[in-house]
Amino acid sequence: QLQLVESGGGLVQAGGSLRLSCAASGRTFSRHVLAWFRQAPGKGRENVAGISQTGRNTYYADAVKGRFTISRDNAKNMLYLELNSLKPEDTAVYYCTAGAGATISSGPFDYWGQGTQVTVSS
Repeated sequence: QLQLVESGGGLVQAGGSLRLSCAASGRTFSRHVLAWFRQAPGKGRENVAGISQTGRNTYYADAVKGRFTISRDNAKNMLYLELNSLKPEDTAVYYCTAGAGATISSGPFDYWGQGTQVTVSS
């Protein structure tokens, strides 16, 4: 079982950058596919980036390709999301998630963090 805690959200101007972190507790972190989802007000939750157990394979939603970078450090039980060239439409609550049997793009994901708010002002 994993427990996930996100940090690093905040308020940033359009064009700015943020780095989200997700700290995991549990011995099986390296066996899980990881992903970052986001949920904007009035919208459903969407997968913006996923990463395989070794970090070799990654997935990005079209809306964030070239701007966001997902990475993981299995030795530290950490997941990261680098957000660059932020746009107001990136405003959302960002969640980290993990799934032992998941695919990087479509899950299913079993464990979720509580989320961290990212707000991009125009």
